[in-house]
Amino acid sequence: MNRSILIVEDDPRVADFLVRGLKAEGFAVQHARTGPQGLELARRGDLALLILDLMLPGINGLELCQTFRAEGGQTPVLMLTAMSTTEDKVNGLRLGADDYLTKPFDFEELLARIEALLRRGRDLRPRVTTLQVADLVLDRERMRVERAGQPITLTAKELAFLELLMSAPGRVYSRERILANVWGTHEDPLTNIVDVYVRRLRMKIDGDHAVQLLQTVRGLGYRISETAG
Repeated sequence: MNRSILIVEDDPRVADFLVRGLKAEGFAVQHARTGPQGLELARRGDLALLILDLMLPGINGLELCQTFRAEGGQTPVLMLTAMSTTEDKVNGLRLGADDYLTKPFDFEELLARIEALLRRGRDLRPRVTTLQVADLVLDRERMRVERAGQPITLTAKELAFLELLMSAPGRVYSRERILANVWGTHEDPLTNIVDVYVRRLRMKIDGDHAVQLLQTVRGLGYRISETAG
């Protein structure tokens, strides 16, 4: 899966924070400091995502986004801005941005937005119809789950939660990213709803099996993996 991100940001402190943080999350990160430099890299790169600051030297983020879209660029664009007025956001969306994040922001929220945009992009492509981790199988066409050949009945939210985890075995998903992808929110609508669903899924897919696939990574989140630790 393509995990290449271009960040166009002229503030060195913000840029360093983003580059280091996203590299630690396993992304391949490029950084441009000016609008023209960013546009040139966007034109020639096979990118999964563009992160654009609104205020840039040379050409601003809106102009960059508009030009990139006019030239046929399809890469999702996440705009960063210190301005939070509705008019600013509407203008950006009209010119081709896919999402907005207002500074200052929490890094976990940034990751949740990125994951949602990348997931949306994957949904537009032909996708693998069957996901499998060890003897756990999820048939996306029929939305059926079985383990060791035995069917497992899940609710719609449980299916969505499990599909998210199984789409990237071994990757740790924070509560914030799970909420963004499964519930479409960045705030917990109910107290510990993610933990409740983890317990339900664990009872249904792991039960008495010797290998426990749904794992808690203390302080970080949850993952599906057949490898312990």
